[in-house]
Amino acid sequence: MSLKVCLAGAAGWAGSELARGMAASADLELVAAVSRRHAGQPLGAALGDAAIVTPVFASAAEALATPCDVFVEYTHPDTARANVLAALERGAHVVVGTSGLGDEDYAQIDAAARRHGRGVLACGNFALTAVLLIKFSEMAAKILPQWEIIDYAYAGKPDAPSGTVRELAMRMGRQRQPVLEVPLEETRGLRAARGGTLAGSQVHAVRLPGFVLGAETIFGLPDQTLSIRHNAGGSARPYVDGALLAIRKVSTLTGLHRGLDAVLEL
Repeated sequence: MSLKVCLAGAAGWAGSELARGMAASADLELVAAVSRRHAGQPLGAALGDAAIVTPVFASAAEALATPCDVFVEYTHPDTARANVLAALERGAHVVVGTSGLGDEDYAQIDAAARRHGRGVLACGNFALTAVLLIKFSEMAAKILPQWEIIDYAYAGKPDAPSGTVRELAMRMGRQRQPVLEVPLEETRGLRAARGGTLAGSQVHAVRLPGFVLGAETIFGLPDQTLSIRHNAGGSARPYVDGALLAIRKVSTLTGLHRGLDAVLEL
């Protein structure tokens, strides 16, 4: 029996590629989609694929009138929390691909998911190489006491740091707090040059043409360094396989879980 899925952000950069991936999957049925711009027409009209006949709605509230097993949130931080909470109220499990949500948002989502007995899997990045970056960085943080994080993205990305780096810093901070040889308050010159502090880690966000999305953790010991880096190109294809896996596995969870490795055997 196939899983019924509702996809919010179905005509966007990542959402459209995911919609095509679901259409090609025998065990998934895309029953509703959300795109304000393309509401009232089949999703295939927006994606250039007449075989995709999924109806498109202007809002998540309208789309959720169609029963679904899994709701996928791929829209915008301003609407993501409300969409997720609405889906949980309707009894759906939720996969969150939208970046920019904060700890307070996730706390509210976790409480709602546990109240309804549903799972929420939030991934700052569904690319399998990004999942491994986070996992390997967690492992290294148990052994190496000093590190900093660099967040790479295209010039127009408004949120800093990215969802991937938020997740990365949070997960590393659970292992330990990195050591700073010079406390931030003792910095001479421009304090901001030391970056922002997130979950104990110093984070430096680069926003320039030529980058798409990437993240790097740099660890240091006397006379040696370790760099773990993930880079993504201009296509949304790297995110599809991980997102499909999340959709298939989220029903095995209860409450909020952050990171695709929550359903991987790593």
